[in-house]
Amino acid sequence: MHWYLIHTKPRQEHCALQNLEQQGYECYLPLIAVEKLRQGRLAMVEEPLFPRYLFIRLEEGASGKGWGPIRSTRGVSRLVSFGNEPARLDDRLVEQIRTHEGRRQPQPLFTPGERVRVTQGPFAGLEAIYQMREGENRVMVLIELLSKPVRLGLAPASLRKVG
Repeated sequence: MHWYLIHTKPRQEHCALQNLEQQGYECYLPLIAVEKLRQGRLAMVEEPLFPRYLFIRLEEGASGKGWGPIRSTRGVSRLVSFGNEPARLDDRLVEQIRTHEGRRQPQPLFTPGERVRVTQGPFAGLEAIYQMREGENRVMVLIELLSKPVRLGLAPASLRKVG
């Protein structure tokens, strides 16, 4: 048995995973916790570590159930291959990803020192420097007003990354 790589349709990783598992295939979709804005609040959500990709374990040469049913599975775009050969992965690589997946720290939406733009309220359009998260509904930023840095507390939904 070896691991192979499946390319999924956009944002269909979970759909492809579920449909492949229902057909009896062993699959793996590595996930990572990320901070996202949800209804104006910062929330932790799990996203695929490798967007549009998942791993599938098949018998040598993929002769087990064949590629046909996999290709026609809802959510699957194609099999990753080089020429006519499916891209086979080293088992150790997949095991390393599995081992480290649970140990990863959640990725914040903004990082301290990052440049952001205020999109709402009286400071809309101004650039600021993200400082830190303060509670669930507030973040602290530095905005230059009258040639002096001023620390402000804003709703996370009122900020966007610059660039």
